[in-house]
Amino acid sequence: MHSPNGVSIHPNVQALTAATAGRLITKLVDVQSRRGVATVVLTGGTVGIAVLDAVATAPARGAVDWSRVNFWWGDERFLAADSRDRNAVQADAALLSRLPVDPARVHPIPASDEVDSVEEAAAAYARALAEAAADEKLAPGFESVDDRLPRFDVLLLGVGPDAHIASLFPEMAGVRSVGETVVSVSNAPKPPPERVSLSMEAINTAEEVWLTVAGEDKAGAVGLALAGAGFVQVPAAGARGRTKTRWLIDQSAASQLPERLLDPEGTGAAAD
Repeated sequence: MHSPNGVSIHPNVQALTAATAGRLITKLVDVQSRRGVATVVLTGGTVGIAVLDAVATAPARGAVDWSRVNFWWGDERFLAADSRDRNAVQADAALLSRLPVDPARVHPIPASDEVDSVEEAAAAYARALAEAAADEKLAPGFESVDDRLPRFDVLLLGVGPDAHIASLFPEMAGVRSVGETVVSVSNAPKPPPERVSLSMEAINTAEEVWLTVAGEDKAGAVGLALAGAGFVQVPAAGARGRTKTRWLIDQSAASQLPERLLDPEGTGAAAD
């Protein structure tokens, strides 16, 4: 069952990234205390990478057993494996290379110099997800959400000024896909045009979905998404965690929020 939105507004992007990092550490510790292994789906973008940097430098980072965290990505640019524009490369620099993670638990999307086409990259990533799901089924007490996907404890997303999430863009085929866990994108409206993305179906299997957004240029997208716009036109409106959907935003991105989500002074946020 989809949960109501929880909205947290922070005074600036620095406060936003620090708070999100603290939340993520707390969530991973909680999951590991219950199940031993935790899984997070990472995002790229300025704010997404800044959150990872904040995790790597947080005083509480040592509370997580990083060797027992699985890392996946919500989307990726179809570029060479060493391209600095790849989300995986940026995440490695900001977080993964700075913590004692298990390389076998890090699952980047195939790069353009590893497979022949963006379609092949999407298919390979879907297979990797399905294989991980099959392995999880062997664990005692495991409850499958989707046989094609491993359990996602936290799935991080950014939001573009056009309200896209991952590489699901308004009105395009990817956001409309049904029956797929991973989609290939060949004509993205922002460079590079070729990308691989989790589908909306896959995103919405996550226990918690967190959308981290900063900047006045995102305010319209945030306002429309939280006002209940249709997800084909406003993809961010369609992202829903199974137990919680968190919107973690700065004051600038909150400037067009519906009144019902603000406190009486208009400076805070609904409890989450």
